[in-house]
Amino acid sequence: MRLWSLHPKYLDPQGLVALWREALLAQAVLRGETRGYRNHPQLDRFKNHTAPLAAISLYLKGIYVEAKARGYAFNKSKIELARKATPLTVTSGQMVYEWTHLLAKLEVRNPAFYQKWRNTEVPGAHPMFTVRAGDVELWERY
Repeated sequence: MRLWSLHPKYLDPQGLVALWREALLAQAVLRGETRGYRNHPQLDRFKNHTAPLAAISLYLKGIYVEAKARGYAFNKSKIELARKATPLTVTSGQMVYEWTHLLAKLEVRNPAFYQKWRNTEVPGAHPMFTVRAGDVELWERY
C-alpha cells in the first residue's frame, strides 16, 4: 500500500488507479470493514488524526478530482462524506523520499511520464497536505 503525499497529477494512469484502490482500501480499514492492512504503516497518519474518516475522505476527494480532470470514471459515491476539512501535514523529507521513489518507478513503468516530470525540483503535495520542514516521516518503511 502506498498512499502518496505527492499530488496525484504526478502519477501515471496505473499509479493513479492503484492509488484510488489503495485509498478505498484504507477507508475500509478505518471503518473497521476489513482485517487486512490494519497495521500498515501508511495508515498511521490517518489513524492518528483526530478525525480519521474525514481525513481519508479528503484524501480520496483529491484523487477523484485528478481522475475526473483526466476523464476517468471513478465512482465518487465510494467516498464517505466528511463533515469538515481535515488537512494534514507532511515533512519536506518525506516529499523528497516519495519523489525519488516515484521517479524511479516512472522511469521503468512509464518513460513518458518520467520525461514529463523528471526536471521538477520541488513537487507539489496532495491538496490536503501542508508541507513542513523535517526528515522522512517515522511511519515510512524504507
